[in-house]
Amino acid sequence: MARGSHMAQRYGGQQGGFAEAIRAFAEQAEQALDATFREIVIEIGSSVIRMSPVGNPELWAANVAHRAKANRAADDYDFKVAVRNTLINLNQDNFTKAGNLRKGVKYAKPLTKTEREQNFATNGLVAGKGYVGGRFRGNWQFSIDSPATEELDRIDPSGSEAITALITRVQALTIGQTAYIVNNLPYAIPLEYGHSTQAPAGMVRVTLANFQRIVDEATRNNSV
Repeated sequence: MARGSHMAQRYGGQQGGFAEAIRAFAEQAEQALDATFREIVIEIGSSVIRMSPVGNPELWAANVAHRAKANRAADDYDFKVAVRNTLINLNQDNFTKAGNLRKGVKYAKPLTKTEREQNFATNGLVAGKGYVGGRFRGNWQFSIDSPATEELDRIDPSGSEAITALITRVQALTIGQTAYIVNNLPYAIPLEYGHSTQAPAGMVRVTLANFQRIVDEATRNNSV
């Protein structure tokens, strides 16, 4: 302490200004830390939300199998058309001397894209008609000091509602608090561990792999 009091005597009334400057710097540093912490949490939360798969019935096994079968049936039809037309071509009696098809002889037509879809249901769904994806993406929740325990009814295919809620709530976050980003849907764990072809490496693990880069960027953006 002797040194401090010596400085105070030596510089007369100036220690007030010096203490003020230190306090201002400490406040600024703390604000920068809070801002950095918030930015890290927003980036981590947004990353997890953005990477979350949105249910797509077209990828469901039952529908993939159904469409494969429907396409095979349509392909079989087109194959028969091709065989029939080849047989017409091989029979000279079907043509005039000038080489045109005789009256009453017609080529069979292959299916149009529309006929494939309408007559053979090549894009049909046997499961998930009327299903809207986005419940999992919308169920990421941010909270401070204790994790959220409820499921949400939010259907959020783009993730924008979940990200907006995250950004709004994070503004109350300060250094020293614990930030939680949780998804309480029962299928969150299977999805994280590769249950979805859209996110085979999960969301949390990919975000954690980028953690240091996220921290470095946030620190650069908020340096005092």
